[in-house]
Amino acid sequence: MADERRLTQQRADGATLVIFYVLALLVVPARFTIAFVPITLPPALFVALCLAVLWFAAHLVDNLGLAKGRNTVRTLFAVYVLLHLCTYALATRRYLPADELSVSDSALIRVVAMSALAVFVIDAVRTTDRLSRVLKIMVGCLTFGAFIGLIQFGLGLDLASYVTLPGLRVQDNGYSALESRSIFFRPAGTVNHPIEFGLVCVLGVPFAAHFVFQARDRGEPAGRWWAALSLLSLMSILSLSRTAILGLVITGIVLGLLLPRRRGLPLLGVGAVFLGGASAVVPGLFGTVTSMFSNIEDDPSFQGRTKDYDGAWIEIAKHPWLGRGFGTFLPSKYTILDNQYLLTMIENGYLGLLAFVLLFLGGIFAALRARSLSKDENVRGIAVCLVGAMLTSALGAATFDLLSFSVATGMAFLLLGVSGALLRIARQEARQLVSSAR
Repeated sequence: MADERRLTQQRADGATLVIFYVLALLVVPARFTIAFVPITLPPALFVALCLAVLWFAAHLVDNLGLAKGRNTVRTLFAVYVLLHLCTYALATRRYLPADELSVSDSALIRVVAMSALAVFVIDAVRTTDRLSRVLKIMVGCLTFGAFIGLIQFGLGLDLASYVTLPGLRVQDNGYSALESRSIFFRPAGTVNHPIEFGLVCVLGVPFAAHFVFQARDRGEPAGRWWAALSLLSLMSILSLSRTAILGLVITGIVLGLLLPRRRGLPLLGVGAVFLGGASAVVPGLFGTVTSMFSNIEDDPSFQGRTKDYDGAWIEIAKHPWLGRGFGTFLPSKYTILDNQYLLTMIENGYLGLLAFVLLFLGGIFAALRARSLSKDENVRGIAVCLVGAMLTSALGAATFDLLSFSVATGMAFLLLGVSGALLRIARQEARQLVSSAR
């Protein structure tokens, strides 16, 4: 009987499948795509498509443990996908050049797959323990990528470039894994670009901090979580990205304001000490970071990001409501827009922008609502982490074209799904408490 119970407790579930996605997204280098398909299909996107099929099939029956009923975040994803389908229909109804039509087809697949992933997380991860398991694996994978980035920064050696995997081919994305700024290499870890690398490292910081406190509360060793927190924080800074630095600031403010004082204040103190230590260990780091923000209006990088904004508004005016088609504003053909909100207005119109913004607002609402419903410190702590992560992702969308980068997009949609799952879990716990009281 004991063996039977143990096997039942260890049975694979929805969280196990989500973990496969996390491994494919964060451990497999982002430049790899599946070799035997005619479109650009990264392994993580393939897993997401498989989860979409499983989600649809599981909702046809009632005995596979998938959650039923409404969820705020899931509803917003339905609206988001519906508007994308409308944009696609209008864009393909009129003439599109062959290159834009091809990218539009693959972009629609990507949107549907990412949205399905988020919805799968919402419905398939049913308990706090399993949700925590997914997030712990996520932090571990992010720490692995941060370690690869540390080697790139310190030694100028890209370990990811030596990896070969059967069935996968390398997709040339036009980016170098070892760009430079000032006297430093800018690491990219296992992702495509230093800006993306910095953002995903920041997204892991609040969750690593949460597991530090959780381990201490339970009397468990917290060394591995301290190591993860330190490495992710360090690489967020060493990515030499304004997006990452601002994301760290936002994360610190959110944790300081929403966490209990006994946790928030010590964490801010540790952050300040860590920043000073990093500046001392890496000579010239502090000056390089501050120079990124001083006289920013004269910075060539900043000027390059904003010089095309006037032209963007001209494009928006051509198709203001539903846009010209997602993925059709090709950077190689038109221009690179380092602002996802502007790019969304061009490709999906004002309605598409509204749906995109509502995803982040819905994720923040779901996390805050879960925090207010639950008395469980684990749930409340994860909710605070999600608020910081959603705000950081929303900031990232304003500083670069977020949806053009597979890992940043995958992380954002994964955490949106986690927000919806957390709200469902908190509501279930609240109903159980009311039932028990009665």
